[in-house]
Amino acid sequence: MLEQICDQPQSLKEFTDNHYAQASFFWDRLLKDKSIKVNGVRVKENVRLNVGDTVTYYLTPKQASKSAYSIVYQDENVLVVDKESGVNSEAVFAALSAVQECYFIHRLDRNTQGLLIFARNTRAESALLQAFKERRVEKIYHALCFGEITVSHAILKAYLKKDEKNALAFVSDCPIAGSEEICTEYRVLDRPLPQITRLEIVLHTGKTHQIRAHLAHVGFPLVGDMKYGDTAKNKAFKSARQCLVSKHLKLSLNGEFAYLNEKTFTSRFTAELPTEREKGD
Repeated sequence: MLEQICDQPQSLKEFTDNHYAQASFFWDRLLKDKSIKVNGVRVKENVRLNVGDTVTYYLTPKQASKSAYSIVYQDENVLVVDKESGVNSEAVFAALSAVQECYFIHRLDRNTQGLLIFARNTRAESALLQAFKERRVEKIYHALCFGEITVSHAILKAYLKKDEKNALAFVSDCPIAGSEEICTEYRVLDRPLPQITRLEIVLHTGKTHQIRAHLAHVGFPLVGDMKYGDTAKNKAFKSARQCLVSKHLKLSLNGEFAYLNEKTFTSRFTAELPTEREKGD
């Protein structure tokens, strides 16, 4: 059992996604089994919460033990974790903050696996935020895409405009009002199946949904991407989560944190089609 207090008006699902990763994994099952109480009353739908509402989750030991992340590296200044697919970055932050001082630096999409870095003190927070702002953080991703990409290496440039209301990004070849230039570099790693290519991707700009929207724009949508991808092909491969991994992370910091520049952090995950076990989750 875990009890949480709602801090702002929102839906029960939004609150769960951002505060309790294990419950987020099993959301449908918990509602079906009426294993969530709001102010002491069992619920079976996504109700609205008000400030001060008490939410109580009743997970089985197996459900509660499902990992939302694993620790890749930690010291007195930073904490690097490997996030599972299907969990919000905010939920990882909430879990970490419950047991230690922790500061949010950047995020990954819910269904993107891989590396997240958090600061463990305000000095490190300032240094990391500045490094991300100045693009002194090398972020390398691995992805599975539909299509046989014959150009083995390319640097793609385009323009991206965010639709905040609908949580979408639109990519165009020419600048339009409100758009920003994006730069996405890729290198072909292999072709595990006909018409599916595995890429290594370097982000030279870091805009919302950049990889997903940019690759879809040039005709190579991510396998499993239900927002920008090919719905029919995703259904054929029974893949409903984008096959995208934040694979490597390398920092370029100054002063007392320069010791971290010698390290390259690597995710244990691989961009691959869902296993039969994952399909049954």
